[in-house]
Amino acid sequence: MTEPTSTFGRRLRAHRERAGLTRPVLGGLVGRSAEWVKAVETGRLLPPRLPMMLSLAEALDISDLADLTGEQSLPVASVTRAGHPDVDRVAAAMQRTTVPAGDPTDVDALRGLVDQAWSVWHRSSAERTAVAAVLPGLLAETRRSARRLDGLDRRRALVEMARAYHLAQLYVAHQPYPELVWLAADRAMGAAQDADDPAAIAAAAWYYAHVYRGANQVDAGEQVLVDAVDLVDPAAGGEQLARWGQVQLGLALGHSKRGRAGQAWRAWDQADRAASTLGGTHPWLMFGAAACAAYAVTMETDLCRPGEAVRRADSTDYSALPSRTRRAGHLIEAARAHLLARGEVAGVHLLGRALRESVDTVRHHPFARTAAVELSTRPGTVGEDARELALAIGVTG
Repeated sequence: MTEPTSTFGRRLRAHRERAGLTRPVLGGLVGRSAEWVKAVETGRLLPPRLPMMLSLAEALDISDLADLTGEQSLPVASVTRAGHPDVDRVAAAMQRTTVPAGDPTDVDALRGLVDQAWSVWHRSSAERTAVAAVLPGLLAETRRSARRLDGLDRRRALVEMARAYHLAQLYVAHQPYPELVWLAADRAMGAAQDADDPAAIAAAAWYYAHVYRGANQVDAGEQVLVDAVDLVDPAAGGEQLARWGQVQLGLALGHSKRGRAGQAWRAWDQADRAASTLGGTHPWLMFGAAACAAYAVTMETDLCRPGEAVRRADSTDYSALPSRTRRAGHLIEAARAHLLARGEVAGVHLLGRALRESVDTVRHHPFARTAAVELSTRPGTVGEDARELALAIGVTG
């Protein structure tokens, strides 16, 4: 028996409050107004269609739509998250508890292998497929070396192990295996701390905070970053300034997701000044002025300021990001900004641009998948283009 409309509204409100989100913030995350959220919660509007249901579930970290609807179970991940064909092989390497047999690898050679894997990730238009070929072996090699080397070489190997697990975290992100994302983040942080390397801990904090924000545990993510920021000295310049700036950028993203505009932009200003001082872009973290500009679009969108989000999106030079997967991810964020402002033509166009940069990034991005499904129901050119997009990324409209 179908539950009354008000029950859906009450459930939506309960999940929103449990996640610590205001109506404007939740509305911004799904491209609707605070008034729309209120109308749904109070029963003045009928429950939304499936694509919007999925968007709400993603924003509220709900794994099964039955938690919202009270009806038949439908795992959210079955629509919003796609599993990569090689994920089982990568997962087996991540979950292995014994140290692989063999001799350790020279630390300089090990760093070269990790650098090469990161380069493959950033250069490829199918980055998950490309890195899956080397990631299991890389995890085994860094773990073996970190266990069997001594002294300074062991600490350096642990830093490379942390970087390998950061890459594993990116690989398993947005797939229906959230436990692997947590495992990768925790292994990376543990390796960085065992290395007693402040720069490595700061990088691990950046990636761990992403996991917390994705689970709507924004305050926990902020604490990880706060704990790390004092470990690096921005006055030292170079690598320490880059890590400090990226931690500030992580704080800015957390504050904006919580709707704290003043704190968000103060932290972003710190990050942007650090990026300007550095010049260029960090070779694997991709921190730099171009990244700060692109993340500003995400911040304005999360702060539910569609006009400013679109203005920033339209003035951002995405070609300055020297990474195909980062360009694709930020183009998806630009599409999210335009869709928040009801710019559906621009939204579909930007999703198409993102697809040309990286098929894997779009195929595994929850917002891109749900947007393609929702927009495919539109009449005219928007619907036609969205249906082509949905077909290309493997979702049905």
